[in-house]
Amino acid sequence: MTIHSRPAPAFALALLLLASGVAAAPPLPGLAANTSEVTVSGISSGGYMAVQFQVAYSSLVRGAGILAGGPYYCAKGSVDRALGNCMEPIGKEAPPNADETLKIVRQLAESGKIDPLKDLRDDRVWLLSGGKDQTVDTVVMDALAAFYRSTLPESAIRYVKLPDAGHAMISVADPKANACDTSKPPFINRCQDFDAAGQLLTHLLGPLQPAAAPPAGEIIAFDQAPFIKGLPIDASLAKEGYAFVPNACRAGGCRVHVAFHGCRQNAGEIGQRFVEGAGYNSWAASNRLIVLYPQITSRNGFAFWSFKWLLNPKGCWDWWGYSGSDYHTRDGLQMHAVRAMIDGLGAPAKP
Repeated sequence: MTIHSRPAPAFALALLLLASGVAAAPPLPGLAANTSEVTVSGISSGGYMAVQFQVAYSSLVRGAGILAGGPYYCAKGSVDRALGNCMEPIGKEAPPNADETLKIVRQLAESGKIDPLKDLRDDRVWLLSGGKDQTVDTVVMDALAAFYRSTLPESAIRYVKLPDAGHAMISVADPKANACDTSKPPFINRCQDFDAAGQLLTHLLGPLQPAAAPPAGEIIAFDQAPFIKGLPIDASLAKEGYAFVPNACRAGGCRVHVAFHGCRQNAGEIGQRFVEGAGYNSWAASNRLIVLYPQITSRNGFAFWSFKWLLNPKGCWDWWGYSGSDYHTRDGLQMHAVRAMIDGLGAPAKP
């Protein structure tokens, strides 16, 4: 065995690249976006994240589309509640009812942790539950719908139940989508011609121009590190996020929609499959809409350069408290980061 007193050239180069940040994605560009009419949506943990973001930043968000999610602060900082009450309730493990959720929202608003409840009352919501969802039971989505009905006018709510749908984003854009009743990776299913992205965007934003095929625009990767204090990995944020920018949005003035992927749907697991195949981009291209796809990464204990113990083995958005006790408020690490990304899109475009 030969013992080297200096690192091998390839190893030394790898260390140099890591230290210098050469491999980092470019910064998120300012696009002078209209950030006064932000909408959000998500599937599974992304659905829970979309609810959290909408409630906490209700003065910013104008609507939310939720697939297989549940009530705000359903898990109450407990992974056991997340797995039981908020996914597959059995016996006494019921999700919170509307009154319980409203009480929590009012308390957090009064303490200044989230925006006032009154700012939520002009929102629109679109909900979907699959009858063959093997991960989040319909009773959990029913509890979410009950909260919205206690807060919003009935005309602002559309609740769709697809009897044959599994736990997935229902899309017509992914050419290799799973069968409708499937509940397995990449969690993108085809249910005949049902277009979840198109339906939710139309309900949230109003009448839209037909989807463009192919979408005229660009998927860009950007560095997520500038949007969080400390290491992104300590909030389970991936190094890179993505955005779809229609060609027409380079000149500014476009609205912003944030699409939160689900567990095991991040780019580290399935590449850009969700970014390209969830179905948003074709609608965005023809309706002057930038789609932001922030990214989570899996975390199982300690990580490289980090001494923080964090468990998120399936790459889920934080809706039970793994990143800190304020995860569901404006002070949550992930919440604050996504808000900063939106503000970044609203910054003036550089010539």
